[in-house]
Amino acid sequence: MTERVREILSWYRGQNPGTLTNLARILNHGRLGGTGRLVILPVDQGFEHGPARSFAMNPPAYNPHYHFELALAAGCNGYAAPLGFLEAAAADFAGDLPLILKLNDNESLRSAKDGSQAVTASVRDALRIGCVAVGFTIYPGSEYNLEMYGQFREITAEAKAAGLVSVCWSYPRGSAISKEGETALDVAAYAAQIAAQLGAHLIKVKLPTGHLEQEAARKVYEKTGVPRSTLAERVRHVVQSAFDGHRVVIFSGGAAKEDDNAVLEEVRAIRDGGGFGSIIGRNSFQRPKEHAVKLLTTIMKIYSGEIQ
Repeated sequence: MTERVREILSWYRGQNPGTLTNLARILNHGRLGGTGRLVILPVDQGFEHGPARSFAMNPPAYNPHYHFELALAAGCNGYAAPLGFLEAAAADFAGDLPLILKLNDNESLRSAKDGSQAVTASVRDALRIGCVAVGFTIYPGSEYNLEMYGQFREITAEAKAAGLVSVCWSYPRGSAISKEGETALDVAAYAAQIAAQLGAHLIKVKLPTGHLEQEAARKVYEKTGVPRSTLAERVRHVVQSAFDGHRVVIFSGGAAKEDDNAVLEEVRAIRDGGGFGSIIGRNSFQRPKEHAVKLLTTIMKIYSGEIQ
């Protein structure tokens, strides 16, 4: 085990040995193993957005096996998906790849400003499938946020007792937040803090913009002069907001982009800002496999410092 991985594990003292072992499995797997950086493939979009919107542009991706194969070919640290996708293929790839079972999901057939999610799987399911971690989405700012916080804490406690890693998708949204505010710097930093306070080991947030949503927060940012003019500076502030960088914060790949360079520029900003890595779904599995593997490999080379 590298010194960097040992350092990261030291931030989670008090967790049981099973949890630390599974966290080490994620950190030590794939092309970035041992570096302290992460690239994870998430494929919950079929549930969240519908199959055609998710897979029609790359039809092989309708097959659950495809995503295991993509994550392995690219050398990802892990693969995250809902129960159905993991159940359908996990037995064929047992032991090959750290798996993260997404325990709650939403769908796009209904229209609701204040989003919520249904619990769609359990910690027992994760153990049965052979996962190292469970994932859960919370919506800070939603009318249903307090209910989701309570669900996450209960699931996290159960996961920790079973020796699993807890991963939190912390995505602000709701009637109290503007669309622009969902990725505002103050809101993204707040989302990272909430996930850390709820006990998440790994925290997934969206890349922050320079917008400031809350007037009270704006006054503090302007008075203290928090650097925020570049994406790297904003990433650094979000990471700082998760216990001064003592929780692993990874950033969403965001909406699908046709231009690889746009994806790579964001990755460089994450690296330069001290982010721990990326969790990239649509910008990988919606591309043909050969293209996706090449893109993910380049991303990992940026994080490892092999290329600038």
